[in-house]
Amino acid sequence: MSIAPDFLAEAASDALRRGRIVGVGSLAVLSAELADADALAALEATARAGLIITARRAAVLNLANQIAAAAPDPEPVWVDRPDWLDLPGSRAVADPVLDLATPFKGPFRTRALAGDAAAARAAIALAKHAGLIPAVYAVPLADAAAAITCPAEAALALPPGQARVHVSSRARLPLASAEAHGKDCQVVAFRPADGGPEHLALMIGDPDVAQPVLARIHSSCLTGDVLGSLKCDCGPQLHAAIAAIARNPQGGILLYLQQEGRGIGLLNKLRAYALQDQGWDTVDANTRLGFEPDERDFSLAAAMLRALGVGSVALMTNNPLKVDGLAAHGFRVSRVAHDMPPNPHNAAYLATKRDRQGHML
Repeated sequence: MSIAPDFLAEAASDALRRGRIVGVGSLAVLSAELADADALAALEATARAGLIITARRAAVLNLANQIAAAAPDPEPVWVDRPDWLDLPGSRAVADPVLDLATPFKGPFRTRALAGDAAAARAAIALAKHAGLIPAVYAVPLADAAAAITCPAEAALALPPGQARVHVSSRARLPLASAEAHGKDCQVVAFRPADGGPEHLALMIGDPDVAQPVLARIHSSCLTGDVLGSLKCDCGPQLHAAIAAIARNPQGGILLYLQQEGRGIGLLNKLRAYALQDQGWDTVDANTRLGFEPDERDFSLAAAMLRALGVGSVALMTNNPLKVDGLAAHGFRVSRVAHDMPPNPHNAAYLATKRDRQGHML
């Protein structure tokens, strides 16, 4: 029985997240974040493993050209591991949070990926999809026993892409700010076809989907939305958006997407926080980790709105990427300004979003 390539890619991502050896294309790989001595020894049973890191991370370590590293889809970098580069030393190469503690790295030799280039890109894609630091140990596939293997093209086809969702459940959800304006609220739960995390839509009032719907795309932020962190403006943006939609005569829709940390995941976002404490801004923190400044997939929001019958939105945002992201999927989008006053803890963060990411603040 043949197994669908997308299923193999999802299974490989899950196995990588569990700290297992995974075959992808021509390579057998192991997460650099999760590897322990036994797992690395199993991978290296017959061959010394190299360390594959993103071009972004390689540029930080002066192993790649910074301009080339910022280009779309740059090729990852294979770092040869000399005998002295043990497991803790390799982890310090992969994890920039350790840079200040281990400032002297190298000298390193890199090698051309040649026929392994697609497999290396696919391995990085699997690590990102799994919410891991995008760095893996790697050996030729023939030299290691993998828990599961998948074609490189299947891993490279993982989201972002054209997301597909279906409505899983609906329920009434009374909200204080909505009821204060005489509006009911319904929560609609979506399950993505790719097996990823579930996402929510709040339907506040009775929005007329034949007209532009007042809407907000909000990426989850546990630290800001739930814990009240002052490092960002996420919590105030969330509650202000709900209140504004409740005040609107026609109500509207708030999408709550599980895309923590601009798509890098909760644990990596906390690593980015640690880097910010070391003096890096939010953009440099993401890129030092090996991610893009924004890894979110806005086709997910488009699929959810389309499932709700919406084709035109008045989007509450200060981020032009959200406007462009929906417009690219055929939506008619007008922007409604939505920004919060700074506090002493997030003023620099907001300035970075304005100056380096083009936010309209």
